[in-house]
Amino acid sequence: MNIPCLTLAGSKALVVGVANEHSIAWGCARVFHKLGAEVALTYLNEKALPHVKPLAEHINAPLLLPLDVSIPGQLEAVFNEVRQYWGRLDMVVHSIAWAPLADLHGRLTDSSVDGFLRAMDVSCHSFIRMAKLAEPLMPDGGTLLAMSYLGANKVVQNYQLMGPVKAALEASVRYLAYELGPMGIRVHALSPGPIRTRAASGLQDFDELLYDAMQRSPEQDLVDIDDVGHAAAYLCTPAARLITGSVQYIDAGHHIMA
Repeated sequence: MNIPCLTLAGSKALVVGVANEHSIAWGCARVFHKLGAEVALTYLNEKALPHVKPLAEHINAPLLLPLDVSIPGQLEAVFNEVRQYWGRLDMVVHSIAWAPLADLHGRLTDSSVDGFLRAMDVSCHSFIRMAKLAEPLMPDGGTLLAMSYLGANKVVQNYQLMGPVKAALEASVRYLAYELGPMGIRVHALSPGPIRTRAASGLQDFDELLYDAMQRSPEQDLVDIDDVGHAAAYLCTPAARLITGSVQYIDAGHHIMA
């Protein structure tokens, strides 16, 4: 019996969503690099560039490209650069989410149409758009990963608007897995426990969320960005070749608790 090796040597990865060294996307990029993959990174805007550029240099990223998925044409430009430089892709990590603070901090009942649609576009539909652009770059198969959270299928206090948005993202993962499976493209949602990232700072009472996760999880521990990176890397290796359409929890078992 041949046992698949847990390596990403020779693989080409695009990781979207690195904001700084605390980003979940950075944990994925760093682990991918350690396992032998070449990793391209994006940055949101010029304000973010000084925080991302040193990280790109740390992993010798051959491409560091601007990407704000709400700006028409930028996503297509990123994939065009990847196509011209590598000609292919093996994995894509989508680790971006956004909602207007007024809608994020208010009741879902009171959310605005514009805020809901913008949150859905940035946090969910952009992943679908990425899948469409990645498909022709994965003629031999590949892996698409998106970041979700427990609030997609259970009510988490103060998660509000992002709950339905992440639920839509997880449903999209299942349908993309079905549609792209014949091409050998696997699709997953990763659902980490709460991690102190810049995006998480927008949630109200986040410290209470961290405390509750640690106290109530069976392992009574908190995950970090490297834990997520290792789970992501495994799903991109040949060892996971017949796993697709799943929501993979990395939360010390918190999701099993009532």
